[in-house]
Amino acid sequence: MISILIPTYNCSIKNLVQKLHEQVSRSGIPFEIRVLEDGSSDEYLLENRSIESLSFCNYTLNPTNLGRTQTRHRLAEHAQYDWLLFLDADVMPVDDNFIENYIAHKTNNSVFFGGHIYEDKKPNSSQILRYTYGKEREESSISERLKNPYQFVFSGNMMIEKKLFLELNYSENHNFYGMDIYFSYQLFIRKINIIPIDNTVYHLGLENNIVFFEKALDSVVSRKKLLMDYPNIYQINALLSYYITLKKWRLAPIFRIGFDVFEKFLRNKILSNNPKLIYFDLYRLGYICSLK
Repeated sequence: MISILIPTYNCSIKNLVQKLHEQVSRSGIPFEIRVLEDGSSDEYLLENRSIESLSFCNYTLNPTNLGRTQTRHRLAEHAQYDWLLFLDADVMPVDDNFIENYIAHKTNNSVFFGGHIYEDKKPNSSQILRYTYGKEREESSISERLKNPYQFVFSGNMMIEKKLFLELNYSENHNFYGMDIYFSYQLFIRKINIIPIDNTVYHLGLENNIVFFEKALDSVVSRKKLLMDYPNIYQINALLSYYITLKKWRLAPIFRIGFDVFEKFLRNKILSNNPKLIYFDLYRLGYICSLK
């Protein structure tokens, strides 16, 4: 028995739900598919609501935008079944046996991550930063994910027990970006068994360069605000690891001064038609040093 849960915001989910419905119906297990629309604009509502014509599909609306973390929490609270499969709205399973692959792995007190990949065709230049980051940092082989499982926690393709998710998910009513790191830390400190599996989805939704860049900075803010003082956080997040090292050696003020000098240069390199992630990494490190 499984609840497939999809938070969506200004994204068409009709094709994704139809594909999932075909696969899970074929498996023969009891299921539900729940979609929670997180304050989307009207143009998406009519099309997305059409999934209610499919058996065991539930479609509801948040009256205001709560953010993905809180929307997932609400989906989990209302789920019928003990196993939850979370998917982002802008993904598509690669394998025609995607659902069956997950079902075959169910093990108590474990969390399963199927992984993300990106299409080989490059997008236009306005989306190249998100694509480059996805290709170089998120698209990882199963062997890489097995070596460092807590560093490859992407909750947009994850199967977990309901009780465990509700215990670990950030439950405060704040719309923070980049909360997968918080979730990964909860798994880490509780020594929850993470099982990466080869069951990927295509990540199709690519923000434009400026939107992704600003979201990345929001994620830096939330990391420093929420996670900075957590014991051993450096073991699961590279940015905080480098920042903690700079603070230890009292180099953060020097790095902040360098950031003030080179900020415009770094930003231009990041938002160019051929972004190099080394500039992105340096910018985020300088940015976190500049935050009070």
